Amino acid sequence: MQRDHHLAAWLVTCALAAGCGSEGALPVDDGTFRPEVELGRHSVTLVETRQVVPSSGLPAETTPQHSNNNLDVIRHAGRVYLAWRTAPDHFANADTIIYVVSSEDELTWRYETEYAIGTDLREPRFLGVGDTLFLYVSVLGTSEVQFQPMGVRYARLDPGQPWSALTELYGDDTLLWRTTTVPDGRHLMTAYNGGENQYLFNDEPLQIHFRTSVDGVTWTPVDPDGSMVYEGGGSETAFAFADSGDLLAVIRNEAADEQGLGSRVCRASADDLGDWTCNADFKKYDSPHMFAHDGEVYLVGRRNITETGFFGGEGLTNAAIASLRYVAAPKRCSLWRIVQDELRVAYILDLPSNGDTCFPSVINGSEPGEFIVYDYSSDPEGEPLAWRPGQLGLTQIYRHVLRFRRR
Repeated sequence: MQRDHHLAAWLVTCALAAGCGSEGALPVDDGTFRPEVELGRHSVTLVETRQVVPSSGLPAETTPQHSNNNLDVIRHAGRVYLAWRTAPDHFANADTIIYVVSSEDELTWRYETEYAIGTDLREPRFLGVGDTLFLYVSVLGTSEVQFQPMGVRYARLDPGQPWSALTELYGDDTLLWRTTTVPDGRHLMTAYNGGENQYLFNDEPLQIHFRTSVDGVTWTPVDPDGSMVYEGGGSETAFAFADSGDLLAVIRNEAADEQGLGSRVCRASADDLGDWTCNADFKKYDSPHMFAHDGEVYLVGRRNITETGFFGGEGLTNAAIASLRYVAAPKRCSLWRIVQDELRVAYILDLPSNGDTCFPSVINGSEPGEFIVYDYSSDPEGEPLAWRPGQLGLTQIYRHVLRFRRR
């Protein structure tokens, strides 16, 4: 496929597309499928894509390995901080390093610190608490065939001080997924337990927790009467707040439960954020991230490139069969929106991405309506690549500029 032809396909804007409610997908020129676009309040244009890792702007102290994937980005104290996992491949490895760099212009990066403890580290998550910047990482084992959660650790950057060493936050099987600070000053976290069961297909449930903190260290349930908001097949959980103050969330669900496989799209009212009501969705938006803008709530997550886009299929509860189908299909990192009155997800566009991709993080851009998405991917300009070979191949980190305009 020629470079110009490929880029032209990626840069088609949604501004000319008509919304519709169909579950169908349209064949596209690379032989795969794309859902029909359902715009809400905004048209969205991809303005720029740039590779960040590896790049000439990285400091000499960093040595990216073959697989550069799980990442987070935040604006703090006038700089943009980026943390990412680098390892020989996608799978758990003793040689994993978490690098942290920062920049004023997102072109030239300054070395901050790195963490390597002889076992796998994943899911780096930043959180600003006053003048202090926290970095949380989830700890796993070194088995390439077993998922071995071993808790969460954190480091902190206090004003005028170097980055601290890692300190244990949770020593059990807790895995932290998202942290954020909302406009009223609350610090919030989603985390889950039971991850060791999700690839054993043993019908043991996972538990999702929604917690709050005032200091970034001590976390308690948002609902003081309960410690979890969902139990079943769900794990990675993104969330954002609607203009009403209601919470909207998307849960990745790849372990079987009574509602089938795929995702859960959830709502909690502003006056009871610990009580979640969820609808089933047969698509699985891996590594989900959500953000709100101008009355809409958007989701960035991995898209399965099949005619339906489903993880398994309507009513399918056999997670082993669904997983075998899933790893053999190509993937994209895509932008979606939450249709709030229907509690469902609608497709907007694909980012330049391929194979093993997504794990997005989003920050505000330089002007109103502009958002910067960082993600990782196999070669975006290559032929459509299935997920499994993508996990074994080269992955790099990219920066995309999206512009949202009122329709």
